Amino acid sequence: MIGEGDIAAVRSMLTAFTTIDERQGGLHGRSAVVQYLRTDVADLARARVANESLRADALTAAASFTFLAGWKAYDAGEHGLAQRYYLQALGLTREAENPLHEAWVLRIMAHNGMDIARPEHTLDLADAALSLATGRAGPGLLSMFVVCRARALATAGRGPEAVAEVRRAQDLAIRGENDELPYWLTLSGAPRAAVASHSAKVFRALRDHPNAAKQYASAGRSYGTANGGGLSRVTALSMSALGREQAAQGHLEQACTTWSHALGHFEGVYSDRAVKQVVSIRRQLHIFNRRGVGAAAELDERARSWQLAHA
Repeated sequence: MIGEGDIAAVRSMLTAFTTIDERQGGLHGRSAVVQYLRTDVADLARARVANESLRADALTAAASFTFLAGWKAYDAGEHGLAQRYYLQALGLTREAENPLHEAWVLRIMAHNGMDIARPEHTLDLADAALSLATGRAGPGLLSMFVVCRARALATAGRGPEAVAEVRRAQDLAIRGENDELPYWLTLSGAPRAAVASHSAKVFRALRDHPNAAKQYASAGRSYGTANGGGLSRVTALSMSALGREQAAQGHLEQACTTWSHALGHFEGVYSDRAVKQVVSIRRQLHIFNRRGVGAAAELDERARSWQLAHA
């Protein structure tokens, strides 16, 4: 038999592990998360409860922790495992009869498909998530589902519709800045930062580099001030992408400055996504070096040192 205190304890551990994940990356602390999932979280999902409300809260907490395990697997580059965890989280949250959290899981599955270049079902997933959230979520939370649909539309080649959804998501995020949000959403930054980040991906898919750069810069600023000390991994990823968009416009010195900031945020981050970003930065720096960009050689050496330290 469990009570509110047991559920609160799992939520507290979820907050702690998520904070560590955002600062140090998905490769850091994975075994601890999996062990806690297999013991305390599994026990929570199997336990007896006094009423249906507690049962729903317990299953939602278990689903949130399973979601985190999937997110860490994704950040470690293990996409098949990540999908399995997301499907388990979906089953738990459906058993909890929590449609908003179900929408949240469907949303990450849509983003995951686009991130690994398997977009076949992502628009269906984004539509399903938005349908579940509509009428249940406030403007801030709803903006996350709208921008997910925008990205899926852009991936499907439906540019004008995607841009219209980006504008709608941005308006919702502004309107919802003071919304009270579910605990499972507040762990990784504000909706406005996430909307900026995914809006940038929409514009990149549409090859609109100036607008993509603008949105990545906004995301980097927002994430960089989140939770008092910033979210190192997502800030660094945003800055890396910003540098890529600046380079695409021919602003080579500016891109080097941006990547220098990104490498600073990548310090101590153990993540497959971080590794791939640094490899991409070095590839472009080699081109810059041949073009005589003064900062390229020194920055490439910093990136090489990061690779050696984080291999």
